Amino acid sequence: QVRLVESGGGLVQAGGSLRLSCAASGRTFSSYTMGWFRRAPGKEREFVAAIAWSGGSTYYEDSVKGRFTISRDNAKNTVYLQMNSLKPEDTAVYYCAATLLSYNLRSRRSYDSWGQGTQVTVSS
Repeated sequence: QVRLVESGGGLVQAGGSLRLSCAASGRTFSSYTMGWFRRAPGKEREFVAAIAWSGGSTYYEDSVKGRFTISRDNAKNTVYLQMNSLKPEDTAVYYCAATLLSYNLRSRRSYDSWGQGTQVTVSS
């Protein structure tokens, strides 16, 4: 497992942008597939995006395609989520997660390391 710490959340108006960061501990970060999930009030945690260990493959939930971009810097042990054109329905706690698996990445059960989460609030 790796230790994950998210940052970058905050309050933003609809149409605005935020960039979330997730810093990972450990020297094997580059071996992990990384994911972002979110949990809105009263809802279950849902998949947002994932990126393969090399950064060569990325995956997105349909509602964020074209607005969010996941990326990683293995030299800095950090994964990012650039969020543009934010909508009020994007309001949630965003979690970073790590897995050694390369399949079934949309399921939270595939991940065995999680950060504490960072709040994103989008006002209308």
